[in-house]
Amino acid sequence: MTGSVRARPAFRSRGTYRARRNRSHAIAVVLVAAGALLGWALPRWERHLPEAGLTFDASTAQATLAAIAGGMITLAGFVVTAITLVVQTVQTMSPRLVAALGHFSRYLVLFGLLIGTALFALVALSQVRDDDVPRVTVTLAVGLVLVDAVTVLSLLASLRHAVTGGGLARAVGERLRTVVDQTHPAAAQAVSGPPPPPPAPAPSGEGEAIRHRGHPALIVALDEPRLVRLAARHDIQVRFLHTVGDFVGSGTTVAYLSPSPGRDPDDARQRRLARRVAACVRFGPGRSIEQDTAYGLRLLADIAIRALSPAVNDPTTAIEALDQIEDVLRRLADRAHGPYWLVDEAGRPRVSCPAQYWPDLVSLALDETLLYGSANPQTVRRLHALLDHLLATTADDRRAPLAERREALHRLAATALPDPLLNAVAARPDPQGLGGIREPP
Repeated sequence: MTGSVRARPAFRSRGTYRARRNRSHAIAVVLVAAGALLGWALPRWERHLPEAGLTFDASTAQATLAAIAGGMITLAGFVVTAITLVVQTVQTMSPRLVAALGHFSRYLVLFGLLIGTALFALVALSQVRDDDVPRVTVTLAVGLVLVDAVTVLSLLASLRHAVTGGGLARAVGERLRTVVDQTHPAAAQAVSGPPPPPPAPAPSGEGEAIRHRGHPALIVALDEPRLVRLAARHDIQVRFLHTVGDFVGSGTTVAYLSPSPGRDPDDARQRRLARRVAACVRFGPGRSIEQDTAYGLRLLADIAIRALSPAVNDPTTAIEALDQIEDVLRRLADRAHGPYWLVDEAGRPRVSCPAQYWPDLVSLALDETLLYGSANPQTVRRLHALLDHLLATTADDRRAPLAERREALHRLAATALPDPLLNAVAARPDPQGLGGIREPP
């Protein structure tokens, strides 16, 4: 199973953090503009309607709108301060978590809602006259305060999960489970048919090379549906040399575009297609979890080893990260790994991509925690339980990397915990680290 070449259909990613952030920026700008426009248009339109809404005289309406505008601006400042403090706290767990999770993009929308409400009240305030009180407008402003208050309370309540290592580990684990299901489909969802050919890259003299033309960057994502459609429509194959998450320099060959067997390559046509294929590769300054299982495991390992740092000394957070790592590895254990083909609707292989093998993912998920956690009985007990559970549920041909790490854990713990009592305590598997129920000795 380790060396098999898998095939799967293309899937459309939810989008990178940058794309979600750009959408959040756009929504926030629209809310601010809509607030100002509505505050100008609604009082004018209201003059042609019968009287409705709450009863206000001119002075009460002016005081209400002024209070709403001032309160929303103050609340927006409070939200920005709270988010800043939370970002600083999250960065202590891993500086990559803020960008990878995109957890704070929704607060841009909240900020736009608050400022939009303030602008609505300020613009409407300028149109209140002694003989002309826009009652519907003032009533709507009061209603927006209620909406803003509910939204602020709901989102601030979710911040309590963002300031704990366990909450961040659960957030990464939840996203990572979706990525695993998409990039490593279960056997029941695998593409049927004969096995695809090994996705070896074309020699440099054959096929059109697709090179990165911009500044040095990371491969953030591939537009898989578009790639497969292009390859199927023009009867070509695309063989990637680099995977999502790889750093590539300017001029680096990222992939080769080669015609299907039996077709004579046309240089002009190949160059045009190469430009269209290159446009399907997304580059950026940082990795994204959306198509990168390895990066999700990297983030969970970061949380665990930072919690085990002598400056932090928080093994319980490391245990919460190991809970998520165990769940992800159990999902990956019975699925194909390594290079894969994206197939078209007819099941023909069109796009080949390199990817990590099972031993690589196990090493990424566990090795650093084995090293830095071997002196902590709580972490050692949890690692024993994790490895025992995986060995009991994993196929025979996948057990070797797990058995190697169990042996390494015994050696590391014996060296780091020379005291016989602590070594005996650490040798007992415990899914809670310390405090779990076990059989009496």
